[in-house]
Amino acid sequence: MEMMHHAVAWFEVPVVDFDRAKRFYSTIFDYTMPEMTFGTLRMGFFLYERDKGGIGGAIVHHPEHYRPSADGVKVYLSGGKDLSTVLDRVEAAGGRVLQAKKAIGEHMGHMALFKDSEGNVLALHSPE
Repeated sequence: MEMMHHAVAWFEVPVVDFDRAKRFYSTIFDYTMPEMTFGTLRMGFFLYERDKGGIGGAIVHHPEHYRPSADGVKVYLSGGKDLSTVLDRVEAAGGRVLQAKKAIGEHMGHMALFKDSEGNVLALHSPE
């Protein structure tokens, strides 16, 4: 197994009321949270030093796929250089691939979703 530099590549916090959540996080971190919309998905970004290898995350509103839960936030685990290596092992290990590898956007890498053996939904991220 390839040793990962970071265990986590990205995280997302589901929100119901985007504007309320953005105000909350902007207030507690004392900055205006940048945001972007991708179709019906709306994201507000936590500030981090991307150019210095920092690990970031966002609040996310999408009623169909994101629901706040006391059970935790969605974590993107680092899938190494190409997440296919890890994703290809999911089903044999007792999990289920929920979303095959797909490009996120220009220069943003790839992602995939899987359900682990306990029923948790996690994601993988890789640059390729």
